[in-house]
Amino acid sequence: MLATSRVGAIITLVALWVNMSVAFYLPGVAPIDYMIDDEVKLLVNSLTPMSNQQVKSVISYDYYYDKLHFCQPEGGPQKQSESLGSILFGDRIFTSPFELRMARDESCKLLCHTEAIPTDDAKFINQLIADDYGINWVIDGLPAARENTDEHTGEKYYNIGFSLGYLNNDKESLLNNHYDINIYYHDRPGGVRRVVGVVVNPTSKDRKLDKDGSPICDKKDLAFHLKEDGKSKVIYTYSVNWMKSTTAWATRWDNYLHILDPSIHWFSLVNSIVIVLFLTGMVGMILLRALHKDISRYNSVEAQEDVQEDYGWKLVHGDVFRPPTQLMMLSVLVGSGTQLIAMTALTLVFAVLGFLSPSNRGSLATVMVIFFMVFGCIAGFVSARTYKMNGGEAWKANVALTAVFFPGLILGCLFSLNFFLIASDSSGAVPFGTMIAVLGLYAIISFPLSVAGSYFGFRKPRIEQPVRTNQIPRQIPDQPFYLRPIPSIFMGGILPFGAIFIELYFIMNSIWFHRIYYGIGFLFLVFGVLLLTCSQVTILMCYFHLCNEDYHWSWRSFLTAGACGGYVFLYSILYYLTKLDINSFTSTVLYFGYSAIISMLLSVLTGSVGYLACLFFLRKIFNSIKVD
Repeated sequence: MLATSRVGAIITLVALWVNMSVAFYLPGVAPIDYMIDDEVKLLVNSLTPMSNQQVKSVISYDYYYDKLHFCQPEGGPQKQSESLGSILFGDRIFTSPFELRMARDESCKLLCHTEAIPTDDAKFINQLIADDYGINWVIDGLPAARENTDEHTGEKYYNIGFSLGYLNNDKESLLNNHYDINIYYHDRPGGVRRVVGVVVNPTSKDRKLDKDGSPICDKKDLAFHLKEDGKSKVIYTYSVNWMKSTTAWATRWDNYLHILDPSIHWFSLVNSIVIVLFLTGMVGMILLRALHKDISRYNSVEAQEDVQEDYGWKLVHGDVFRPPTQLMMLSVLVGSGTQLIAMTALTLVFAVLGFLSPSNRGSLATVMVIFFMVFGCIAGFVSARTYKMNGGEAWKANVALTAVFFPGLILGCLFSLNFFLIASDSSGAVPFGTMIAVLGLYAIISFPLSVAGSYFGFRKPRIEQPVRTNQIPRQIPDQPFYLRPIPSIFMGGILPFGAIFIELYFIMNSIWFHRIYYGIGFLFLVFGVLLLTCSQVTILMCYFHLCNEDYHWSWRSFLTAGACGGYVFLYSILYYLTKLDINSFTSTVLYFGYSAIISMLLSVLTGSVGYLACLFFLRKIFNSIKVD
């Protein structure tokens, strides 16, 4: 009864903690106080695909891209300073010609009227409308949004961005050229006001100018279709409505961070926990029953001969710690995997504690890059210890490869994909200066720390194995089909993937549909479940292999857990076929390129977890038996 109450209390605490971590964040920036008539800046960001059904492109475009012909401020747009993570994630923020004054309403104010838009540019704009592109603005650090209602709870929430245009019943592209800007503010003592919400309702209006150059506004105006004859001109207008709100500045992001149908996240979490409990039960049964019994009988001198006939895992004690083939590559990958584990875990801790506020644009990516660079020391240390433990002697090559191979592979893939972005004139292309900055950070921080970690790793005494290795390798008998390398690896990767695939769906929606993902509490727990699942699956598979006298566990443990990344890539193919409607070669290359990088990162991370868990397990059980 007492145990049941404790379990119930633990589950309750976890539920409360997850809910708190979903909603809690530190604002991260100081509030800006406005007096009546103070200027409120409206900044513009890139145009991105934001369909609610199927994404048709993964390429973003600069707001002031020549073909778009948007209105520009006098003297030209001024680029705003951004963080490293913000730039890497594709933000390109500029000033705009909009004139906003605190608490001053505007009605149908002329923004500008363009020159005749060339045929090719009109076709380009109409294609963006057909591909469901959206506009992104920023006012007082808040993204302009469209208001929606949760079907399950009836609560109102904001979706970031608003549509560039829409298709009518005749499949004609109608350009939104009028913006109703609703800005919510919160009153403070002393007549001070703070912006707490921005909602934009765009419409398409075929308007004319009067003799004075002012727009002729009529609610009955027809929609505006941008003709592709090279003669069409666009008249842009906007209205501003200031609305008083009871929302405090500290909670103004809550409407943006709404989680749709949290029951699905709970189902995902429960699903993951059930998998862990199932594996824990199996591992516990093996450890408490089979292994304990095996070790007791093996250490009994009288039963020595019977044990050697009946229990295969003990027969390979002279081969189980034999150095694996391709030791150099294995040690480098295990070191890089521990670097990724440390980076991911600490980033999630910071996010759960509320330090990575969405108001700090790009803070998540910036922190991840910094942690990856700093934890190069862990990669060097673990790689060196693994390599030295297995008798490796080419320590210089190990130091160099650990510092260069995996970071170089990731950077090389990202820079290669960047050329596709440059060729498509995408705003998501990383500027040359930023590329140099990233390489500089790697050269100044990551490389030296990795070398330093390797130095300390090689200086420490070699890790001695609990049993000696025979000079002549033992012959491995034929294995059952399910224990052969490829089937066992693919079977082992299913359970870790099963623990994360529901949360993976939400993450991919966030990435490709340009939505804010803020189920950080769920993600933190799912990450912990993933680590436990990888460890337990690998230990189970390793035990079954040893029972069949197969001692080639090193690479197999890495690949068994690492197969989770392979399943993620297969899932990305399914996602491409069901959730995306991409018909351009560049978008397809970018999608699968980024998906492959994410899958590779996850494979190395989970693979290192599997290897280290298996190593720990084997050292424990073989340290418990007596060997002459």
